[in-house]
Amino acid sequence: MSNLRLRVDGRTFRDPHNREITLHGINVAGDAKCPSEPSQTSHTSKDFFEGDKVSFHKRPFTVDDAPTHFSRLRKWGYNTIRYIFTWEAIEAAGPGKYDEQWIEHTIGVLRVAKKYGFYIFMDPHQDVWSRFCGGSGAPMWTLYACGLDPKKFAVTQAALVQNTWQKPEEYPKMIWATNYTRMACQTIFTLFFGGKDFAPKAIIDGKNIQDYLQDHLIAACKHLARRIREAGNLENDVVIGWESMNEPNRGLITWPDLSVTPSEQKLQKGPSPTAWQAILTGSGRACEVDTYDFGGLGSYKSGTTLVDPKGEIAWLLSDYDDTFYGWKRDPGWKLGECIWAQHGVWNPSTDELLRKDYFHKDPKTGKEMNYEYFTNHYFMEYYRKYRDAIRSIFPNTIMLCQPPVLEIPPSIKDTKDDDSNMIFTPHYYDGITLITKKWYGPDIIPSSSTSQTDRNRNRVWNVDVFGVLRGKYWTPALAIRIGETAIRNCLRDQLSAIRQEGEEYMGKHPCLFSEIGIPYDMDDKYAYKSGDYSSQISAMDANHFALEGSGAAGFTLWVYVASNDHFWGDQWNGEDLSIFSLDDRAVASRAPLGDVSQTSLNPSSPSFSQSQTTDTDSVVPSNLKRTLTSENMRAQSFRSSDEDSDEPGLRAAEAYVRPTPIVTHGDIQESGFNLKNCTFTLKLVASSATPENLPTEVFLPEFHFPQGSVSVETSGGKWTISIDESEAAPVQKFKWWHAVGDQHVTIRGVKRRLGKALGAEEEDGYLDQYRERLCTVM
Repeated sequence: MSNLRLRVDGRTFRDPHNREITLHGINVAGDAKCPSEPSQTSHTSKDFFEGDKVSFHKRPFTVDDAPTHFSRLRKWGYNTIRYIFTWEAIEAAGPGKYDEQWIEHTIGVLRVAKKYGFYIFMDPHQDVWSRFCGGSGAPMWTLYACGLDPKKFAVTQAALVQNTWQKPEEYPKMIWATNYTRMACQTIFTLFFGGKDFAPKAIIDGKNIQDYLQDHLIAACKHLARRIREAGNLENDVVIGWESMNEPNRGLITWPDLSVTPSEQKLQKGPSPTAWQAILTGSGRACEVDTYDFGGLGSYKSGTTLVDPKGEIAWLLSDYDDTFYGWKRDPGWKLGECIWAQHGVWNPSTDELLRKDYFHKDPKTGKEMNYEYFTNHYFMEYYRKYRDAIRSIFPNTIMLCQPPVLEIPPSIKDTKDDDSNMIFTPHYYDGITLITKKWYGPDIIPSSSTSQTDRNRNRVWNVDVFGVLRGKYWTPALAIRIGETAIRNCLRDQLSAIRQEGEEYMGKHPCLFSEIGIPYDMDDKYAYKSGDYSSQISAMDANHFALEGSGAAGFTLWVYVASNDHFWGDQWNGEDLSIFSLDDRAVASRAPLGDVSQTSLNPSSPSFSQSQTTDTDSVVPSNLKRTLTSENMRAQSFRSSDEDSDEPGLRAAEAYVRPTPIVTHGDIQESGFNLKNCTFTLKLVASSATPENLPTEVFLPEFHFPQGSVSVETSGGKWTISIDESEAAPVQKFKWWHAVGDQHVTIRGVKRRLGKALGAEEEDGYLDQYRERLCTVM
């Protein structure tokens, strides 16, 4: 495995030369959740229930357009892609019917990605099971296999789906996530992970629905893996790993009382039935349910509402043509009746709840269960099956294990599941910002419209949500953090705690946050009207500060969506987290520079390296005293490409187009970027001097570090700043040849204040341009 392009080494990643690799990545792409033929975003109602006739063969974008997108992402500093695909994309037409056109398209896109040097891991993505439950992932036929009728979800509120919302543009923000605790999703995930234990009558094609669903999903992913393998020259060259499942959920498994909302259910919004009420409305009964809204400290009850399906049920009727997909349902599984009624959970004749704790005990042992039990037993059973299937095709591939979000990871440390070739991939979002779409923290760059922004949000506090979930505080009020430093440190400490918890339970593995991001449509899309992205910049910078200080081995930001616009956002459920939008301008290109500039050889200059080098192959203590030459310390100047000057682009780019280590000769001790002062620092420990052909490399964005406006302080060695086009896109890199032992470097770029670049007033940045436009509007 030493020849692998990327390998796992304890908590870190290494290249074939044993340099530490930092995975600086992005999810591509959010609209891959939706079909391209016909184009059926989540706000499209036309032909929505023609789910057997869709194709995803232009997702995330066409092969012809792929170079544009991959070049763009490379120039912004990304080296890793979490490649979003869904089970539906492979098997939409019916059980065992694979879409080979989409698979060929995917292979073509991966070949283009290879030219740009990306590390890619494949993500079988789902959100609340399926598009037909208000999310993404599984094909429509899986709902029919479970005995459900998705056409009745709207009237029964078994799921709240934007495609069937009366006015899709008024679909409540982030309400889609509450579908995890509504009847359809709760039922399906219970069947998927625990059908054999909790629904033994649910037999289809001679096997329990649990095995039926898991076997089909795993077979579809295995088929895709086999086709990628057969295509050749993609395994390990570009596809370095496979993730288990996006955001798995327990369904009803472990619930102690169906008539009561569990205390750990923190997200409630809109009509919020108990599981028992959801079962009743799913079977046509009217119920008065509590309604909730979401504020700065989480969900709060706002009233009640009557949910009345008027006799309609979310289950397939007894006269449904169950031969359509070719399966054979066991006669003991009756259509037209709730599956839980068939298993004695309740009596549909009297509407009496008979076994409120039905899902609380393991039927095999009688032992009471909690979420941790679910993860260690039901989730891990699925994970092992999936892992073994993928490894049968890619024996050396890295497995990315993603347990249920923010739940305690599986206890596999020092067991046979403590796989040395595995990554822990948690997710983290600042939930208050995500749900309320307001930034509850200070602006790192003062807003030019402070009074308006202040009316829309509180600037100075946030909450240690992870600490609350782990019982760190006896009251949530003690989890509040006030002030810029406290808020940023709070985010960092939460990510660090998640990483440490993963190591405690799962063993010594890299931690990669495979989702983290911010909503751009904060404050009722105020930035789109004013051009003032100060809130977004501050929120994004705080998230990156947290990542850089967490000790994680990398991340993949959520998300890049090539079709994002200001009205529909990411084209999915009203989310708007894409760093790119068709309605925003590209980062301004730098003005052409003159001849080659050289670093100062004045010992009093901050760009002077105190240690000196020669033309020897490596830097060692014996040659550090020799005189630096301008040739060795040259900062090569290139004209910036203006290819993107008239095309759409990023927003709040200052915060995430930021310097980051690429490969490090040695072990990183500390790394981070101070946006306010435009200063990057890197501290490392090297066990040997740097070979001449294998320096430490740092991505150094021209936006912050334009040639001729950079100062460098190092502990020693020689360095260069130049444009590297070795991976098909021009990327500015800082390359550093240093000695053995503790080493550090500080790089300072162009500091911006109130929208003006100091020392480069003629070069207006992205935010500067918007603020000038704002002044015109005001």
